[in-house]
Amino acid sequence: MGVWTKLPDKSTTYSLSLVKHIIGAGSAKTGRPGKPPANAAAGHAVPAAGPQTLAPIPDTAAVQATFVTVDEDSAGQRLDNFLIRQLKGVPKTHVYRIIRSGEVRINKGRARADTRVETSDVVRLPPVRTSERAEQKAQAMAVEVARHGAASSIGGCAPSREFPILFEDEHLLAIDKPAGVAVHGGSGVAFGVIEQLRMARPDWNFLELVHRLDRETSGILLVAKKRVALKNLQEQFRERETDKIYLALVRGAWPANKKVLDKALQKYLLSDGERRVKVVDKDHPDGMRAVTLVKVKSPSPSGAFTLLEVTIKTGRTHQIRVHLASEGHPIAGDDKYGDFELNKALQKEATGPALKRMFLHAWRLKFTHPSSGKRIDLLAALPPDLESFTAHATPYPEL
Repeated sequence: MGVWTKLPDKSTTYSLSLVKHIIGAGSAKTGRPGKPPANAAAGHAVPAAGPQTLAPIPDTAAVQATFVTVDEDSAGQRLDNFLIRQLKGVPKTHVYRIIRSGEVRINKGRARADTRVETSDVVRLPPVRTSERAEQKAQAMAVEVARHGAASSIGGCAPSREFPILFEDEHLLAIDKPAGVAVHGGSGVAFGVIEQLRMARPDWNFLELVHRLDRETSGILLVAKKRVALKNLQEQFRERETDKIYLALVRGAWPANKKVLDKALQKYLLSDGERRVKVVDKDHPDGMRAVTLVKVKSPSPSGAFTLLEVTIKTGRTHQIRVHLASEGHPIAGDDKYGDFELNKALQKEATGPALKRMFLHAWRLKFTHPSSGKRIDLLAALPPDLESFTAHATPYPEL
């Protein structure tokens, strides 16, 4: 089965192109060029069912393979992900097909989709093209991007936006993320911090998140400007060589002698598909160990709240929120694991400032610079709304 598509050539002779849109590509099994339809004579149009758009035969130069040398920023990527970035607009099914058929080569040798490319590798890219419809869609999206912003990960466009900068050099960027902003698009979120940053900095070829913060959590967020920096920093996070300290305001008086929470966590889904996390036994087959260190920073005189310094030694989903709630001291304003009646009361401006968000802030981050090797210690002050609330958190002793 085939569709007629327009090719970049001025010839008046026409030919049928295969749906897979790979010029010169053969069978995935044999690697030999595919045979044309029986009634397709050279230089003659072949009818197809339904509406047709005739396509001129491409010139010889349009069907040559290209060779790409892997640079430092692309090193370490899987081959399939590398190709998806190189062959923009080509469906992923086609990308995997040309890998399986052996048309993609690394240093003249066949490679699998999960092969990691390295600096100076030479990757052979076979001649590929997308359908006319895909090209038109890409052109339309380019127009929208020029008008409104960078394309998000789930469609639509992200507006350009800068964020308060805590540290920046040619290797990385540290920003103070505001609450209410997702770090990336997905799961119903059109765009996040990374898409907005990419639009604000179009000259940067590489901008990737080093780690994540929950949407309602404010504070320090690292973004890598080079792939080598990304790999180095993520390795530090995995090996627990960083210190990530949060400020959290919890309900009640936290026991000063409770300093280590070592509880396994398990992810699960609600009936509507929303993700949740719960504490489980350490020997639970689906449990993942999670370690949280807790230090009392300042209790409220009434005992209604306690401001904690929380250091996470593992990076599990919702770790701080679930660990603190499991001890009977949920984070104020937490709409997933918190005290919902308390949250409603705090949202009202009664005798003090209202708290309309979760009181969790990524306050301090220590790590080793991926290039210089120097130890970096970043600090993001409490946002004004949280700072104001802590100063007036005593009028709620009955809660």
